[in-house]
Amino acid sequence: MGEKTPGTARGRGGGGRHRAAADSGEINRRTVLIGGAAALLGGGVLAREKVSRLWWRVPGIDKPRKEGELDYASAQWVAASPANWRRADRPDDYVVDRVVIHVVQGSYQVALKVFRDPSHGAASHYVVRKDGHVAQMIRELDVAYHAGNRLYNERSIGIEHEGWVDQRSSFTDAMYRSSARLTAGICARYGIPVDREHIIGHVEVPGTDHTDPGPYWDWDRYMELVREAGTERERTGAV
Repeated sequence: MGEKTPGTARGRGGGGRHRAAADSGEINRRTVLIGGAAALLGGGVLAREKVSRLWWRVPGIDKPRKEGELDYASAQWVAASPANWRRADRPDDYVVDRVVIHVVQGSYQVALKVFRDPSHGAASHYVVRKDGHVAQMIRELDVAYHAGNRLYNERSIGIEHEGWVDQRSSFTDAMYRSSARLTAGICARYGIPVDREHIIGHVEVPGTDHTDPGPYWDWDRYMELVREAGTERERTGAV
């Protein structure tokens, strides 16, 4: 969250009507039918592919999924408010090629509280506690309002970390190692390169006004731990 107060409704996604307008991914039946007709009549391959990806968003059609199903087996499921994310079918409708690192500017419990608050307007997929415990709050296939940039929301997984950007002691060894294992798994699932172009801080998202993870986040150490965790996954065949 950087320098913003966790409880503010403005959050990462803009909040309220502004966020809804900027990050709305909803389509209606008429849109699908018109798109389908255009594909059939015009022979447009792109239109046909778009309709095939989005068919499940037609009103009355709900793509099968299990509520609370974990993408990261070591996590605890704690559902974010549906107002703080939107349904998607990633990576089929949006390519996932980024991991965005956040810092709460508060405690683990504060993060859970505000992400479950429908007035907050923002949430991350995961929250990592100082002792390394991980909560998953949004499915990876869905778009979380965490980056303050629609394109980056659609293409990324957000990982929140307990602590404060101006306190080096916030970032414990247990937190770094746990977060690195989580990121390594995400990179493996989506074929994301383990480098600083694809694993970024919230401060590096275009247009953001946040500063997290801040000057005390040890990027060299973190990236090395992500690479080590990735190697260990390959050695053990972990999923």
